[in-house]
Amino acid sequence: MVDLAQRTGVVLRRPGLVVAVVVLVLALLAAVAPALFTGYDPITGVPAEKLRGPSLAHLFGTDETGRDVFARVVHGASLSLRATVIAVLVALVSGSALGLVAGFRGGVLDTVVMRIVDVLLAIPSILLSLALVTALGFGTTNVAIAVGIANLAAFARLMRAEVLRVRGTVYVEAARASGVRFTGVLGRHVLPNALGPVLALATLTLGTAVLEVSALSFLGFGATPPTPEWGALVAGGRNFLATAWWLTTFPGLTVAAVVLSANRLSRALDGGDR
Repeated sequence: MVDLAQRTGVVLRRPGLVVAVVVLVLALLAAVAPALFTGYDPITGVPAEKLRGPSLAHLFGTDETGRDVFARVVHGASLSLRATVIAVLVALVSGSALGLVAGFRGGVLDTVVMRIVDVLLAIPSILLSLALVTALGFGTTNVAIAVGIANLAAFARLMRAEVLRVRGTVYVEAARASGVRFTGVLGRHVLPNALGPVLALATLTLGTAVLEVSALSFLGFGATPPTPEWGALVAGGRNFLATAWWLTTFPGLTVAAVVLSANRLSRALDGGDR
């Protein structure tokens, strides 16, 4: 009973974190199993019910072709979150690999990699993503890759800093002196002890990636209509702002809720939430 009371007290002291976790879990469930939330078809609408406001029958209203907006938001979670996860994985894996090798090897390799990282950090990530997706072509996967490459510099710099901290420890020096191979030292001793802050950055980057993926989708670089995607849903309602505010408001609020929840969770994982 005492243990339960203590846990309840912790939850009550951090309601924002609980709400953030609930929002992210609901978003993931919507991406994996949208049928749990709605039975409406996100592609085919009922013309007789076009531009209906929010109601019990249509929680987020309907669009100009009679499609249920809530269903389109729920089904849009699949593409939007899949692109977000791909983007974060691309940034995490490629950036961490660069920072790991550069920090451990040092010398000319470290200098060259860090100057490239400095150049990437000097360019706003959304602009770099836009340039990359223009070169790669349209599509959700290309958008995800572009966003991932645009964000890898932060991972490379942080991983390098952590590797420099770990590289001089006694156990790493002992492993190198005992003849352990370069890859063995990196994989067994350096990487596990340098990975913690990088994973916290990955959680924070989830929010940024959702925003950038949605922004590129808003600009028309994502999935081909009528496939639902959060950014495209916001863009599709621009012409109806005066008469059907819900077409942009609810998808926009969904993006905002997911981004804020991811940022809140990352703060807690990084130890900045007390």
